[in-house]
Amino acid sequence: MLDEAVQAMREGKVILYPTDTIWGLGCDATNPEAVKRIYEIKHRDDSKSLVLLACDLDQIAKYVKEIPSMAIDLVEVNDKPMTLIYPGAITYPAPEEGQAPKADRYHLAYNTVASDGTVGIRIPMMDFCVKMAQKLSRPIVSTSANISGEPSPRKFKDIPEEITSAVDYIVDPRIEAQSTGEASQIIKIGLDGEVKIIRG
Repeated sequence: MLDEAVQAMREGKVILYPTDTIWGLGCDATNPEAVKRIYEIKHRDDSKSLVLLACDLDQIAKYVKEIPSMAIDLVEVNDKPMTLIYPGAITYPAPEEGQAPKADRYHLAYNTVASDGTVGIRIPMMDFCVKMAQKLSRPIVSTSANISGEPSPRKFKDIPEEITSAVDYIVDPRIEAQSTGEASQIIKIGLDGEVKIIRG
């Protein structure tokens, strides 16, 4: 199951999987074409950014220019799912009209990053998700598996057929028992120690 999910993402495919919070749509976060498919599946405007999952702070450090010291402190004391919004995402700019987007494993896809250059990343409190990011060796997109504007699915049975039929691989729903069923808290952090709670 782990190997199949990772292989699908390496091939630019979209997966459906339980996270430490709710069910998510995922792909290789460095692949802009795969990310585009997720926006299309969700019927969501691609001007919005996406949450990513990473296995640890070392992996995050490869994709942001600097990790604020406050982020390290928060990760060390955290005891529930927490998404941090980091400044200075390492990415290529959005392509000019008619051009193909640039992509390589060392840059986040431009369509995962907010217009101000920030990116939301969580180290999941779920072994399966951590192992996926480790094995893929780069962050994974983790956006709720719903049509934009509809409720986020806490359980597999809550996911609409329009979503399940659109993805390339579905992780075994039995591991959803490790999910909280609740969205993570979101905290925006700055390089000078600024902290803003977006969602508690």
